Amino acid sequence: MPALLSLNFQLLSAFIPTFFVVSVTPGMCMTLALSLGITIGVKRAMWMMAGELLGVGLVATAAAVGVATFMLQYPTAFALFKYAGGAYLAWLGVQLWFSRGKLAMPDDSATPPDSSRLQLALQGFVTAIANPKGWAFFIALLPPFIDSNLPMGPQLAVLILIILALEFLCLQLYAHGGKQLRQALRSGAGVRVMNRIAGSLMILVGAWLAFG
Repeated sequence: MPALLSLNFQLLSAFIPTFFVVSVTPGMCMTLALSLGITIGVKRAMWMMAGELLGVGLVATAAAVGVATFMLQYPTAFALFKYAGGAYLAWLGVQLWFSRGKLAMPDDSATPPDSSRLQLALQGFVTAIANPKGWAFFIALLPPFIDSNLPMGPQLAVLILIILALEFLCLQLYAHGGKQLRQALRSGAGVRVMNRIAGSLMILVGAWLAFG
């Protein structure tokens, strides 16, 4: 109850629809969720979502305490990290394009790939934390919804929990959309088409991450 008394519900009611609209807009993480929904299905894509949510929570928390400002002022190491992450995602996309690698969707006669859970989680985590626009976005988004007359801690905790809940909902929407495409084109040439669509999306995410 004391935590609830430390919240400005008018600001909170404006924050929820604002962040939902921003989160559901196509971006790197949502494109990645769509791609993995196509190739490996929603259930296995949950590992990517877990890593992505961890990254988003870290970015939101760091932005709130001012770490993001420091990182954006000294971008060299950050740039190298995002280039490496972008190259890795692009390499996975090329593998998908040629229906190779653990993320590729097999045809009906093939054995389903056994993607590493850690690999999927790292994809989501790297995509979330290596996105400079994400850092800048949280720096700009969070302050207007924080009431300076109330304790900071409870407000930030609730805002970050809301961010993670809405982000997870949107990731699910995109991954289920990818799953529907997967089911529509399940065999033969359709599998190759889906792998190429997913591969193109993955390459796009990699380029977006590296040069966005």
